[in-house]
Amino acid sequence: MPRVPAHLCERALGMLQGGMRSADVARALNCNVRTVRRLRQCYRETGRTADRPRSGRPRVTTPAQDRYIRTSHLQDRYRMATTTGRVTSGTHNPSISAQTVLTRLREAGLRACRPVVRQDLTGNNVAYGHKHTFAGPDRTGKKCSSVTSRGLVSPGGDGRIRVYRQRNARYTEACTLERDRFGGGGSVMVWGGVSQHHRTELVVIAGNLNAVRYREDILLHHVVPSL
Repeated sequence: MPRVPAHLCERALGMLQGGMRSADVARALNCNVRTVRRLRQCYRETGRTADRPRSGRPRVTTPAQDRYIRTSHLQDRYRMATTTGRVTSGTHNPSISAQTVLTRLREAGLRACRPVVRQDLTGNNVAYGHKHTFAGPDRTGKKCSSVTSRGLVSPGGDGRIRVYRQRNARYTEACTLERDRFGGGGSVMVWGGVSQHHRTELVVIAGNLNAVRYREDILLHHVVPSL
């Protein structure tokens, strides 16, 4: 039976005991006539108008895990829900879903929103890269480790970063994102190789680096001579 407030249940029962029809009671309370009939049947069987106990869907996280999810996203406002779900074990599964994390965060008043963008005053740069290791022809001689790195003048230039915050915490320091006022600021991609007794020159890569350019411009001209 759909949930009806307790005072309306008592009112509907009084109308039924007063001789009103189920259709008239449903019209007066603005509900379905089946709800009124089930309410009368429930009162005849149990002697009360309250709903029967419902178990509901069991929760997959414990109260301690709920506090961990809330605390971790308060400490790192830009933490992704997939990361939290991957490291949090559920009741029946080794990990929980990202939707469960979002549900727990909404229960705590935290929602994923676009951060407020303000002018970058510190000039900090962000860099990320990929590391590769190459061995010589004999597999026992020289080894060279190469790193391809991209440096961004302004972080968050793709516009897809989300921050978890409360409703009234939009302009707090932890929920704002610094960005260059005059655009993304550009980026530069460089490549370098380091071995035990040798290091290559720093190569500035213009444009996009695909597999063909990586093989012809980097491997043949810089990695192979160093090995």
